[in-house]
Order: sequence, then C-alpha cells, then structure tokens
Amino acid sequence: MALIQSLQQKLLQKLSPQQIQLMKLLQVPTANLEERIKEELEENPALEQGEEGLEGEAGEEMKDEFETTEEEFEPDGGEEDYADVDISEYVADDDGEIADYKTRDDNYPEANDKQTIPFKSETSFYDMLASQLGLLELDEHNYKIAEQVVGSLDDDGYLRRELSSIVDDLAFRQNVVVNEKEVEAVIKLIQQFDPPGICARNLQECLLLQLDRKVHEGKSVELASLVLKKYFDEFTKKHYDKIKNGLNLTDEQLKEVIGQIIKLNPKPGGNVGQINKADSYIVPDFFILNNAGKLELTLNARNAPDLRISEGYRDMLKDYDKGSKKDKRQKEAVIFIKQKIDSAKWFIDMIRQRQHTLLVTMNAIMKLQEEFFLTGDETVMRPMILKDIAERTNLDISTVSRVANSKFVQTEFGTYRLKFFFSESLSTDSGEEVSTREVKKILSNMIEAEDKQKPLSDEYLTDMLNEKGYNIARRTVAKYREQLNIPVARLRKEL
Repeated sequence: MALIQSLQQKLLQKLSPQQIQLMKLLQVPTANLEERIKEELEENPALEQGEEGLEGEAGEEMKDEFETTEEEFEPDGGEEDYADVDISEYVADDDGEIADYKTRDDNYPEANDKQTIPFKSETSFYDMLASQLGLLELDEHNYKIAEQVVGSLDDDGYLRRELSSIVDDLAFRQNVVVNEKEVEAVIKLIQQFDPPGICARNLQECLLLQLDRKVHEGKSVELASLVLKKYFDEFTKKHYDKIKNGLNLTDEQLKEVIGQIIKLNPKPGGNVGQINKADSYIVPDFFILNNAGKLELTLNARNAPDLRISEGYRDMLKDYDKGSKKDKRQKEAVIFIKQKIDSAKWFIDMIRQRQHTLLVTMNAIMKLQEEFFLTGDETVMRPMILKDIAERTNLDISTVSRVANSKFVQTEFGTYRLKFFFSESLSTDSGEEVSTREVKKILSNMIEAEDKQKPLSDEYLTDMLNEKGYNIARRTVAKYREQLNIPVARLRKEL
C-alpha cells in the first residue's frame, strides 16, 4: 500500500472567541445581565464598575500582592532579559486609549439609572402550605409524610405523583416506612388547606374539592357537584343536551350549574407566589416613547453598565515603567496585569457591541412597524421576517434571531417581546401584501363578536375573511385559531 501526499484547499468558517462571547451576551436578558457582569468583575480585578467600584481597593490589594523589594527577591538575571515587556500603550501621559475604555460616555443620561427591575415580596407557594402544616396536630411520622406530599405538589397545586412513588421516596430517602393508606389519609388533610382545590390528583377532583367548600350556597352547588361526578367528560366537551336529559334539568338550572363551575379555579396554586419565578416579571430592554408623533428609542440603562479599566492597575504599570530595577518577579507581575487589562478591554468591547447591536436591531424594527408604535393597532402591522431586519442592519439572520427571541420593548400600549413584531405575509385580492398578524387580529375580533349560542365554524370564518379580500384557506384559519388558543366552535358554545 503506497502512501500518497497531496495538498487540499478547504474553505472553513470559524467563529472567533470574541464572536462567540458576543453571541452569548446577546442572548442574556437584561434581568440577568447584571449577574453576568458581576461574575466578570469577580474574575477580573482590572475591571471595575462605577466611580466607586473597585478603584483603590483592587489597586492597593494588587500592589501588595506583586510589590517586590530587594530584600525579598534577588534579581534572577540581568535587566536586559526583561526589557522586552512592551507597556507603552498602557502608560502614555494622557492614558491613551485605555482611559477611554468604559461602557458609558460622560454624557450618558444618568436619569435612566432610575429604571429598576420591579420587585415583589411574597410568600412562596411551598412556604404558605408549610405554615399550614404547622397547624395540624401530627406526630413526627405523619408530619414527614405531609412534608413529602407538599413537596411533591407542582406549581399549579396538583399532586401528579402516584402514591407508590411517594411511599418509595419516603422509604429510600428518609428511611420512613409507610403504606399507601397512610399517605392517602394525609392527602385528605392537606386537601383542606387553602387555597381550595389544593393537592388534587386531577382537574375533576380539584373542582369537586372547591365545590365541597360551597355546599352551603344552595341547590345549584349540589347539582354542579353531581354534574362533575357523573358527567365530567360531557361537561368538558359541552354536550349539554346529554347532561340536561340525564339529570332532567331545565335550561335555567343548567345555566346556574355552569355558572357555578366556571367560577372555580382550575389552577389553585397558579396565583400563589412560587420559588424561582424571576421570569414572572418582564424587564424591558428598550423603551419607545411617542413624543408628539415622533418615536424616541432608548436602551434600558441596565444594558449600559458603567464599566471601566481600574485606575489602580494602570498606576501599577506606570510604577513599573518608571522603576530602574526590573527583575523576573516584576516581569511576571506586569504580564499578569497586562493580561487582566486586556481581558477587561475585551469584555468592555463586547458590552459595547451588545449595546450597538441591540439598538441597531430595535431601531430597524421600530421604523418598519412605525404605525403600530404610534397607534397600538395590530391590524396596521406590516409583514416582517428576520431577513428584512438583517438586510437593513447588515447583521446576520442568526444575530437578529437572538435579539428577537430574548428581548422586550416597553411602549405606551404595553410590553412586547420583539418576536411579536415578526410575521409572514398574506396576499389580498388587490395583490397587497399584509401581515398574518393583521389577519389573526381580525379573526380574533370576529370570534369575539360572534353569538356564543351559535358560534362561527371555521368554514364560515373562512368565507367571511374571503369576503373581506383575504385569500386564505380553511386549514389556515384553523391553524391561526389554534395559535390564538381559541377552541373550535362547539367548545365556544354557551347557553
């Protein structure tokens, strides 16, 4: 077998570390950016935040760490061995470019610093139930069972785990031997907790638990419980005729029953404070203000932190440059300082590029959807895809996608995810291209205005849209309706 040597030419596309870092920073929401910056500040003492950041402290600490004296260290070679450390760009009289390495201009509007992340103090769902556990007179054995059950509830307040799994968890993790009958008895106790409906195994049980608390309210509650026990499937599918005939109810009685049931809460734990739900609050990345018909775009100040190179680190390099003795220990310290300063410059550059990319992208979106930002009317939104913004900003489509998927803008009409403004186009009879967002809004309005006793079918909705000039098929109407979380006509029917 002969070995053959040949030359090959390949065209490969590779991302630099800086590009990868920028892509990661673009995906970081404003609410989490401070945490990312905090990590960098902890890792790199040459980077500081604000005028009262690490200035002085970090510098003095680093001076103590790297200061050398002739008594402590002997020169390890001649001066010429260490004369090749170039620090000229760091020690110029006017501080050169290093002094300009900060993410904020001196003219940055400090008023924007008042934009804060909303904060809400509340008791978590688990804490609320745990406090009620303390009111039960349980022995240690049953208390451990109760803690396990409460800890097994999901965010909606349901117990979705099998009794056998809870028994196993208690045995293997807490060395508590129980049987399913004991667990069931404790579950019955927890189901008496507030909010009503807690610790149910399914929706039917959840609603029945809530009705049990309202038995004193009259006959309609009793009938509602009976409907849920015997005709739950028929009720969920709105087969009201079967319920009326099966229980011999009048229209008025059925209406009262439905009124009782729809007032119940299908997610009893959903409106209680939950652990680690920071995303319950939206922190806008941009603010758009309508100033007498002229749109003004500003970036949330949290996206423009006041970062800069540490004065103390630059002073250390100046001290080194002025000194006559330059031994190995000092050279190692200077190399370390240079690396930290370069790393800080690199991170500041990434934050700057992040700010620029965010503003350029949002500005292009604002111009394309200017009429919406002026009026708040979804029917005036223009068709817009990622490619449209990429072409206007000279950014890659993947970059635009990262910005659109993770950022929010606050307007006078509400706060929207940037992804909201993107939609495909649909042609009209006149050949005009309109946004599918416009069609969805019209479809939503038509369904909202329908007679709920005779809801409109998808076929009828399609005909109505076609009459308005929108070329759309029935299956597309069904798809848009599902995207709007609107059920089929049969399930929208009311008495």
